[in-house]
Amino acid sequence: MKNDSKKKATIYDLSVLSGSSPSTVSAVLNGTWRKRRIKESTADLIRRLAEEHQYTANRQAQGLRNARSGLVGLLLPIYDNRYFSSLAQTFEAMVREKGRCPIVASASRDPEEEREKAETLISYSVDALFICGATDPDGVHAVCEKAGVKHINIDLPGTKTSSVISDNYAGGRALTEAIIRQFPADKPLAPEEVFLFGGRNDHNSRERIRGFRAVKREMLGGDPDACIQPTGYSPEKTRIAFEAFYEKQDKLPRALFVNSSINFEGFLRFMANHPHETFSEIVVGCYDYDPFASFLPFPVIMIRQDIEAMLSEAFRVMEEPPTAPRIHLVAPKLIAPRTALTGPLDALKDIEPTVQPGADLIAPRAEA
Repeated sequence: MKNDSKKKATIYDLSVLSGSSPSTVSAVLNGTWRKRRIKESTADLIRRLAEEHQYTANRQAQGLRNARSGLVGLLLPIYDNRYFSSLAQTFEAMVREKGRCPIVASASRDPEEEREKAETLISYSVDALFICGATDPDGVHAVCEKAGVKHINIDLPGTKTSSVISDNYAGGRALTEAIIRQFPADKPLAPEEVFLFGGRNDHNSRERIRGFRAVKREMLGGDPDACIQPTGYSPEKTRIAFEAFYEKQDKLPRALFVNSSINFEGFLRFMANHPHETFSEIVVGCYDYDPFASFLPFPVIMIRQDIEAMLSEAFRVMEEPPTAPRIHLVAPKLIAPRTALTGPLDALKDIEPTVQPGADLIAPRAEA
C-alpha cells in the first residue's frame, strides 16, 4: 500500500500489516490500549503504520452507533457441539426473517477472547449482540455498554444485563426423576447406584446438580454429594473420570446423569475402550439432546433445551425498553429414549444438482 494511494488505510488493513487483531488496532487508535494491557511496542508499531498509510477514522462508520447497520451479532463459546450449532442455525434464520443480517463468532470459553471478539463484532457496527454461554458475561457487558450496543445473555446468565436461559433446576429434576423411574419395581435403584458426571462451577451446572440432589433425596435418600463428580466441560477429563471410577469399582453405576453433550462425548470415549457387556444394564440421562445418542443400545433419556423459545424470548426482551437485569427462564423438554426430533436442518432446501446428459454420477474406478 503506497502513501499516494487514493484509498486510505482501514483498521483491517492495519490489522494485516501489524499482525494484530482489529480490536487491538482499534484500542490503540482510540487510546484505550493501556487498559487492554497491550504492549507499548505493539501500540508504537500500529501508530507508525497508521501514519505511514494515512489512516483516518471512519466517522461515517462511527456514526452508525446512532443508526442501524442491519447486522445482529451472536457470540458463541464453540461451534463443534450440536446445541450451539443448532442455536447458531436458528439464530441466523430468525435474524433473516426480520430482514437483517446475522454475524456469528466463537470465543472458545476464553474470557479475554470473549471481550476481543465482542469488540471485533462491534467494530463491524452490529446493532445488537447476543452473548451465548460466555464464561465472563459481565466482562462482555462492559465492552457493549461502553460502545452503546444493545445486548443480552443467552444460556449462561450475567448480573449486569438481562439473560434468557433454560430452567436448569427444573430440567435437572425432570431428568433425575425420569432416570430413577426407568428402573422396574422388582429391581429398584439403590441410593449409591446413581451418579452425576460432568459440569463445572457455573450457573447451569450448579442448578442441574441442585435438581439432581433434590430428587435423589426425595426418591432414594442417601448422600447425594457422594454421587457427584464434576469434571468441567472437557470430553477427555470426563473419560478419565469414568476410567478412574471403573478401575476402582470394577463396574459402572446402574444409572448415570451426564451433565452435557460434551461430557457425553467423554463417556463415549470411555465406551470405546470397554466391551459391550459393560453397558448392558445401565440407564443414562444426558442434559442435552442428540439423535444419535438417543439410539444407543441402552436407554438414553435426554433434555432438549428449547432453543427456539429462548431466542424468541431474547428478541422480545431486546425490543422492550431497558429494565433492571432479570433472568428469564425457559422450560426445557424431556426426550424419551429412541426419539428422533426435527430441527433446524429440516429447513435446508434439498435442491437436486443439474447433471449434464451422459455424465456419470459416480466416477469409474481406475483399472489396476
